Amino acid sequence: MPKAVLVRLRPTGPWRIGPDSGDRDRVDRIYHSDALYAAVCAAMFRLGEGDAWLNATARANETSSEGGAVGSVSGAAFGSFSGGAFAPAVRFSSCFPFHGSTLFVVPPQNVWPPPPSSKVRWKGARFVPLSVVETLLAGKTVNEDAFAIDGASECLMPVNAQNSLFRTAVRSRAAVDRAGESVAPHSSACLEFAPGAGLWFVAAFADDAAQARWRGPVEGALRLLADSGFGGERSLGWGRAQMPEIADGELPGLLVKPRESPEGGEAGEENTAYWMLSLFHPGESEAVDWQRGQYSVTMRSGRVESDAGWGRAKKPTRMVAEGSVLVATSEPRGAAPNVAPEDFPHPVYRAGFALCLPIPLVPRRVAS
Repeated sequence: MPKAVLVRLRPTGPWRIGPDSGDRDRVDRIYHSDALYAAVCAAMFRLGEGDAWLNATARANETSSEGGAVGSVSGAAFGSFSGGAFAPAVRFSSCFPFHGSTLFVVPPQNVWPPPPSSKVRWKGARFVPLSVVETLLAGKTVNEDAFAIDGASECLMPVNAQNSLFRTAVRSRAAVDRAGESVAPHSSACLEFAPGAGLWFVAAFADDAAQARWRGPVEGALRLLADSGFGGERSLGWGRAQMPEIADGELPGLLVKPRESPEGGEAGEENTAYWMLSLFHPGESEAVDWQRGQYSVTMRSGRVESDAGWGRAKKPTRMVAEGSVLVATSEPRGAAPNVAPEDFPHPVYRAGFALCLPIPLVPRRVAS
């Protein structure tokens, strides 16, 4: 089982997570895995680990194809081979909300939403507790009297919950020129978190050597980012958090208890399903059966943060979204395509590495 760490980030102020549309008066509720990877990359360069980090992750396939020492003991920290695919040393999930000890997540599309209810409009929830996912994967029903949907956060909350996890707010400002003759008002949407709420994610290591090499630098990068900020409007102090809370463990046990296929599911290794907790960009040799499973795609774009061309638009990439369920003969790995603008002086990688959990392949539920 892969070694991993569960990280909790407790915001100390507003966070701006830019939506796919780029609208300033809107904000996303998920800090996606590719954005998290990009933030960690920037921190790694500031810590003097940038090139080694890229060689161990985004450039891992390039290193293996060039005949490097990736299969040796000295090269183990650069990733490992599994089922004919090369895995990066570290993979990140996307960041999802939590409150107290309850972790919320985008549920697997093959079990969500549950059958229609007269009390809860299940499909109105974007995030559900991990305990609810475990219940559904075990083939059991969710107690409709125990939950309600919070409209502000789109979370499936216990009926006795006092507050929303977070809410969307729009904050206005004005830029004034040095002479005081011109004023440019503007506004930005952000997330404001309730006390005890925040965002969590998982970082998984390819093997023991990768964990030994990168556990410390990853924690150092996250501490730096907690102090300097994640996401947009960092110059205003947005995106900051308390020092990360990090728990070590193994997947999938760090998140859910492994279970056998429930009655009605399909058995057999060829029917293994994988629940995506990250964005996923398929590699060339992925063994995914795209005619099966339940998945959705999203278009990712963004702008470069580099002295070689600050603010230039990255090439857009279509990626499999969180919550998708893919059927494959081996665990999906993913790739990190170069999305640098044309004639850019260096590559710009968008992390599409899969962080996923094997789950029973059960029939899709009827939406309410």
